[in-house]
Amino acid sequence: MLLMFKVKNYASFKEEAILDLRATAYVQHPAHVIHVNDKLGLLKVTALYGANASGKSNLISAMFFFEYYIFSQFINKKENEAFETNEAKTKVKLEPFSLSDNINDASEFDIIFLHNEKQIQYGFECTLEEVRSEWLFIDDKKVFERTGTEVSFGSRYQKLLSAYKKLPAGRLYLAVLEYFLDEDAKKVVLEDFISFFNKEYNVFTEIFFEVTVKGLAGMVGLSKKLVSNKAYRKKIEQYLRFADVGINRLDVQTETIFNERTGKKEKEKVVRTVHDVYDKDGNVVGEKLFDLQQESAGTLRFLAYIQNVVEMISRGGVFIVDEMSARLHPLLTKLIVDIFCSSQNKKAQLIFTTHDISLLNNTQFRRDEVVFVDKNKRGESCLYALSDLKVREDATFSKEYLQGKYGAIPIFNYDELTGGEQNG
Repeated sequence: MLLMFKVKNYASFKEEAILDLRATAYVQHPAHVIHVNDKLGLLKVTALYGANASGKSNLISAMFFFEYYIFSQFINKKENEAFETNEAKTKVKLEPFSLSDNINDASEFDIIFLHNEKQIQYGFECTLEEVRSEWLFIDDKKVFERTGTEVSFGSRYQKLLSAYKKLPAGRLYLAVLEYFLDEDAKKVVLEDFISFFNKEYNVFTEIFFEVTVKGLAGMVGLSKKLVSNKAYRKKIEQYLRFADVGINRLDVQTETIFNERTGKKEKEKVVRTVHDVYDKDGNVVGEKLFDLQQESAGTLRFLAYIQNVVEMISRGGVFIVDEMSARLHPLLTKLIVDIFCSSQNKKAQLIFTTHDISLLNNTQFRRDEVVFVDKNKRGESCLYALSDLKVREDATFSKEYLQGKYGAIPIFNYDELTGGEQNG
């Protein structure tokens, strides 16, 4: 579970910006909080609002880049395999803030999360050429800290790691340890870190999602479980029927397909949607199978989302989505949010950007669940939560937001647009 993510000097975030998922002392919507212990509660949902180009997508991009930068340096095939697929095609790159006459080429990232009853903090500061600093703490105890190519260790990890002091300037020390440590040492230092990102940390940028939806093979990221597990597939079918997109069920067949990459015919599972066929009196008289490409972009997007949602509610995870409401009916977006907010969800979190103000109300969200991303005239983005402002719990969030009381909205100058002319 995620406690905090910090970014500095990346894209439009010149100064430090912290996304904090720790719940405040608000009593509203108690089911929206995961109670870790008597002192710590974590938000199940965080909704990011802001004007176009305010920096919302840049924050999601930073959260993706952070993971990408780490695991693209890992040499171990198993831990690096996710970034040898379509995700690598999103061309994620380091982009420091550039709208300043005093350019700083080093970007900084930091994360704190809970996994397997451990609190882990890891971060680094890097440029395009080198890693300037790096740090790892487990349960507030120092594992290592790195400045340039010099590394120091916490007392309980000194013996375990001190033999690995040599590292190239352009490589993370974490990646050095992943390559050189034996399996027992990896279990102590890296296992929980790697497990969190492999099993729980899921970022969907808008660019990546568009590639996924519009691609031909595996176009909606169909999970192996959807194909092989009938009980899981029935759960997905239930949500598709509930969403009222016309799909009755999913059909899975083994077919011989020509693989253009290998030039050979191969057997693989093919998923199609099944729609009812009606007579003129409205009676169901048969079924019609549709290829996934025949479904709307909104239906495919919901299918892609709901697989992740069902899986994460079951096993836990952090679902981070840019523009989640794009191509979805507001009630489908609300459905996904409500699933995460429900009392049945014990260990999953949702972070998403949206312009959907139909959700922006006190019956849907606590004040600490709403975060605004705003950009000043110098092109610098910042984050602040509704709970940081003096907002009453019974306030009409959407109305006051559109009135500009919270900031993070477009500012239009109609006189400048029309040359000062008045309609007459």
